[in-house]
Amino acid sequence: MRFVAAAHLAALLLAGCAAAPATLATAVMAAPALAQPAEDFRSRAPSEETVYFVLPDRFANGDPKNDRGGLKGDRLKTGFDPAAKGFYHGGDLKGLTQKLPYLQSLGITAIWFAPIFQNKPVQGPKGDESAGYHGYWVTDFTRPDPHFGTRAEFKAFVDAAHARGMKVYMDIITNHTADVIRYKDGADTNYEYRSRGDYPYSTRGKPDGAAINPGFMGDEDSSEANFAKLTDPNYAYVPEVPKGEERVKVPAWLNDPIYYHNRGNSSFTGEDSRFGDFSGLDDLFTEHPRVRQGMIDIYGAWVDDFGIDGFRIDTARHVDPGFWRVFVPAMLARAKARGIPNFAMFGEVFKDIPQNGYIAEYTRRDHLPQVLDFAFQASVREVLGRGKGTVVLAQLYDGDVLYEGGEAAALNLPTFLGNHDMGRFAWLVQQDRPGISQDELLQRTLLAHAMLMTLRGAPVIYYGDEQGFVGAGGDQLAREDMFASRTAVYNAIDLLGTGATTAADNFGTENSLFRTISALAKLRAEHPALRKGKQVTRHYEQGPGLFVASRKDDTTGEEVLLAFNTANAPAAANVAVGYDATGYTALAGSCPAAVTAPGSARIELPAFGWAVCRVETRGQ
Repeated sequence: MRFVAAAHLAALLLAGCAAAPATLATAVMAAPALAQPAEDFRSRAPSEETVYFVLPDRFANGDPKNDRGGLKGDRLKTGFDPAAKGFYHGGDLKGLTQKLPYLQSLGITAIWFAPIFQNKPVQGPKGDESAGYHGYWVTDFTRPDPHFGTRAEFKAFVDAAHARGMKVYMDIITNHTADVIRYKDGADTNYEYRSRGDYPYSTRGKPDGAAINPGFMGDEDSSEANFAKLTDPNYAYVPEVPKGEERVKVPAWLNDPIYYHNRGNSSFTGEDSRFGDFSGLDDLFTEHPRVRQGMIDIYGAWVDDFGIDGFRIDTARHVDPGFWRVFVPAMLARAKARGIPNFAMFGEVFKDIPQNGYIAEYTRRDHLPQVLDFAFQASVREVLGRGKGTVVLAQLYDGDVLYEGGEAAALNLPTFLGNHDMGRFAWLVQQDRPGISQDELLQRTLLAHAMLMTLRGAPVIYYGDEQGFVGAGGDQLAREDMFASRTAVYNAIDLLGTGATTAADNFGTENSLFRTISALAKLRAEHPALRKGKQVTRHYEQGPGLFVASRKDDTTGEEVLLAFNTANAPAAANVAVGYDATGYTALAGSCPAAVTAPGSARIELPAFGWAVCRVETRGQ
């Protein structure tokens, strides 16, 4: 009976377009809760999760007493200035814990949050400083930043999430630490990258310079015996640690410059993409066996102590492949010993192109279990923002065979539409389609979320998207507050579909984006084919129009047909389907009641419409 109710409600509300928000609201509010019992949550594969990505500082302020992180002084000392987009605003772990019921009502089953480790409060050149509110400038890898809370409060958050059957994914960094190391001889060059060819490890500063590190065979040999011969870090620059910061990093071994590349700033091209400092952040020598074991020890302790369920791995493509071939199996073994059989690890390999060959490389060569599906994000933008044909989607899924493990492995890829770096999906579409109306932008954004929630992969909702956040750009301009904001640039933008702004808190459940995502999350929870079913492309077009695919779960035999119209006008086509199909039951949108002929069904959708149809076969 629960299946029938959910299917009927979804069909009423998800009529394949964005034109029925009132009906949608009624249906979602009446729908039964579908949370999996807490004792079963460990058994879910990564593909079965609906993930919520959140920056804790911008979500909910559960304890205003920690807003300044226990520091005194102005914002350049404490990092706290809720009126400035680049400083701490007050969100914390207690706030996340308090809002777990809200996330569960949205249908979230796993929470990925930006790093919560202790950060350097403020860094940057004079006059252009910003704070570590985002979490990526770590000094102490062993505890939460005091702006967010304590280890006890982190444990309370993890335990509360697990009690609701929700997994917890930590965002981790192995590529770099906060910007602490300076170079004595680099002031005039602004720390321009110095290559291994011009500045080899064996000489001091130039090929004909004084010999150093005798016998060291370079970064290509990660053996302990080889790295025992690396004793002088002055081969490119002469690193120095400013007075007062000699012991700022934890664990203590991180304070020694010998464990960093010390070659200057990366331009993100060629070899400096791996060996250069990421915007000044101290680039760890991840080829070094001490660094590898140190990172295993750091993150293994978080698994041991708190029983977290997975890692999102920041800047994964800037780390040497050999590091991952050691780190990944060590973490999986640590998780298994802790009773976590489906530990997720997905690397950030930023490449905003629709082809997935580049990111698939990191699952084959580096042996990362999953990567964030930037190719999916780029493909949806191509068809809904840039007006490309739905053949782009077909080509995307054809490339799933490139991942290590092939199409089965691709099921576990976290898919997303926008994020804290590139910006929100609605803003990206605005850039692609200047002058677009708010109504059309909402329809395209709703359709994008329908694709996200039903096509293969583990969907990731970027916090605030469910409330119609649009943002004004990438990076800091896409990191609005969910609680009442004091940041003028955020409050100046109307939220999509509501007309509200970020000046008031935004945790309502009445808007069309929230209700659509929630209803689709319920469909995912009810139908195994939408969580772990193999996907087959059934129809695509060279221009805007229909894209149709089916997903079938081998265990239950359930098959679901998915249809999407990316055009701004109604679309119809006879679509090749399985020869055993006799008809369809509508789970969302308008579905054909019967096939038009064996192996063919007539699909008709309104502009920007979609349909989710359970396949009926002979004998059912």
